[in-house]
Amino acid sequence: MASRLHASYVSIFQRFCDVVAIYLALYAVCIIHNLPLNNYIFHAFLGMVCIFQLIGGLTDFYRSWRGVGLEYELISCLKNTTLSVIVVTSIAIFFVSLSWLLVLQFFISLVVLMSIFRILIRVIYSVFFKLFDTNNDVIVVGDSIKAKKLFEDLSASKWTGYRPIGLYSFKQAYNITEFQGNITDITEKIKKSNVRKVYIVMDKYNLQQVDNLLNVLSDTTCSTVVVPDLFDINLLYTRIEDINGTPVIPLFDSRINGINNLLKRFEDILVASIILFFIAPILLMIAIAIKLNSKGPVFFKQLRYGLNGKPILVYKFRTMTVMENGAEVKQAVKNDPRVTSVGRFLRKTSLDELPQFFNVIIGNMSVVGPRPHAIAHNEEYRSLISGYMLRHKVKPGITGLAQIKGWRGETDTLDKMEKRIECDLEYIRKWSLWLDLKIIFLTIFHGFIHKAAY
Repeated sequence: MASRLHASYVSIFQRFCDVVAIYLALYAVCIIHNLPLNNYIFHAFLGMVCIFQLIGGLTDFYRSWRGVGLEYELISCLKNTTLSVIVVTSIAIFFVSLSWLLVLQFFISLVVLMSIFRILIRVIYSVFFKLFDTNNDVIVVGDSIKAKKLFEDLSASKWTGYRPIGLYSFKQAYNITEFQGNITDITEKIKKSNVRKVYIVMDKYNLQQVDNLLNVLSDTTCSTVVVPDLFDINLLYTRIEDINGTPVIPLFDSRINGINNLLKRFEDILVASIILFFIAPILLMIAIAIKLNSKGPVFFKQLRYGLNGKPILVYKFRTMTVMENGAEVKQAVKNDPRVTSVGRFLRKTSLDELPQFFNVIIGNMSVVGPRPHAIAHNEEYRSLISGYMLRHKVKPGITGLAQIKGWRGETDTLDKMEKRIECDLEYIRKWSLWLDLKIIFLTIFHGFIHKAAY
């Protein structure tokens, strides 16, 4: 019952409360400013509800919050509310004149109300399960770190009705401070307790034991959930899919598909167009400085790997006296004699990357994404770093998570490149429009000038 409640009833309750919160926030603003509840307010209400529900679906806002702390849920409320208000306001300014004070008051009221409702939902369900639902004991079986984390997450989610009563080991000799028993104790525990569900964390070392345990559990009324932990590789975005009744698990996938791909493309065109409009004079001055400083073209076109590893031409301002684009490309180092005096300033400030906004408009790059490496470097590091080529599951970007964390410039050691790739894969796993906006904002303050850029 608890699982069904959390998967459907809680989600419905959350959506209903969000709609109520939007209405109450609008009502509060109308009361404060003595505004009538007319058709404009009604249309604003419907528009805000539609946009909020749409963004909530795209960001997986109405997913199961089991195992997730209240703080993270409230932060998600803030993010969704911020994006929704920005979108609705951007649309509304074309039709009506808006008071920014009114918009700010509505935003603050909505954030407060939604936070209160989310806290109340947890309190109400916690009390409900404590008073009326007494048969929801669950146990976790497994020896891996994932099994221990699962038990901890369930223990922190008692408001959903689950009561984790033990973490059990597959091993005969187990640590009694971490585990409540081993596989031989599970059957006895199920007989003595009202165990509703058993989570089995399956790894490559316990496949036979899992099979034996499933045979035992098939003779009980317990619900059984198998949690795969079979891979010692760096996974990307994973989820369960169904192909005509056959469950499948994509391992190396990206969130940027379908509607998310359209949203990111819209974001790229909008941001790149605005930036190009404002930096056009700067581009012209840089082009003149390059021509006056050294012989050669203004732009340097280099072959790089793009989305899905397909080659693309990336535009940059020329910063060197050479145009390396072959099988071997030497990275720039400190006091590199190939770098011109103007080029040194451009590289130090990342201004040499500005022409890549044209790549964004063309569509073979994004504003935010893993930085494109020279093909020679790709071929070198793909054999040295596991999962290196997975960074090409998304379009390369002008800036990225690695850049704002300081992993840019010369990668003279394998460790530095590994750190950069870790950031790239983390970005793909956690991608959201909010993360893109955060990276763009932080790039302004941290991503341009860096001591490692030569």
